[in-house]
Amino acid sequence: MFWILVVEGVCLPLRRRMAVWSLWSLLLWGALLPAAVTGTQVQGQVGGSVLLVAECAPGFQVREAIWRSLWPSEELLATFFRGSLETLYHSRFLGRAQLHSNLSLELQPLEFGDSGNFSVLLVDTGGRAQTQILQLKVYDAVPRPVVQVFIAVPGDDQPPNTCQVFLSCSAPNISDITYSWRQEGTIDFSIESQGLFADGQVLRVSLGPGDKRVAYSCIVSNPVSWESATVTPWESCHQEAGRASYKDVLLVVVPVSLLLLLAGLLSAWYWGPCSGKKKNVCADRVAPETENPLV
Repeated sequence: MFWILVVEGVCLPLRRRMAVWSLWSLLLWGALLPAAVTGTQVQGQVGGSVLLVAECAPGFQVREAIWRSLWPSEELLATFFRGSLETLYHSRFLGRAQLHSNLSLELQPLEFGDSGNFSVLLVDTGGRAQTQILQLKVYDAVPRPVVQVFIAVPGDDQPPNTCQVFLSCSAPNISDITYSWRQEGTIDFSIESQGLFADGQVLRVSLGPGDKRVAYSCIVSNPVSWESATVTPWESCHQEAGRASYKDVLLVVVPVSLLLLLAGLLSAWYWGPCSGKKKNVCADRVAPETENPLV
């Protein structure tokens, strides 16, 4: 029986046909083999690169290798066959995948949707095969957080010359992040959990006159990046006190100004041309006008 392999209408040479058959046999073999649950986790950042390492047992001499994307879609990414490296397969990683000589697969630049599961099937010169599963998680770069200072309303039990503040930290348009706080200038950076709210996003602190220069930093992080912002909350306490004294001044100045304005209006009415002391003059001015000129 004579077999002819035709791919897209082209009759391939015998050696090429054997190579293609071997490749498809490996793909079928990899599909039939039970998935290796190694659970290797790899993390990358959007816009960066990541290296998926193919690990081999000691004495395992690789003859063929196949890299595939398993989730969210199953795609062929790269192969190593008879000493030839190939990555020109139609997948979402076309042009972004590079297979190195040690059979590790590099992906760049990373996109947020690249997160998923990948597998590499390795076959040695003796026909033994092993499959490795890798889980890739791609994160956005953490932006610089914004810290807002809110002054608490003083209570009856609050000591004098103290200030209760709430520090709120936020990083816009990002998820999968962790918030933490530290007090600058101290050896122990940890913050007591009693003063933390909203999963560490809000910190409550009590300040006194000796804390005028105490600064607090909010650290926002994920597994691949971090950013921080620092504030000195006592400055907000001082500004709040200034605003309160300004309100007190207004409470005094505004009534006094209204009284002065009212006094001015009364004085103008009293000393006007028809006021009480000049009634006779006004009457004399009106009398000629009321006389009848006809006799």
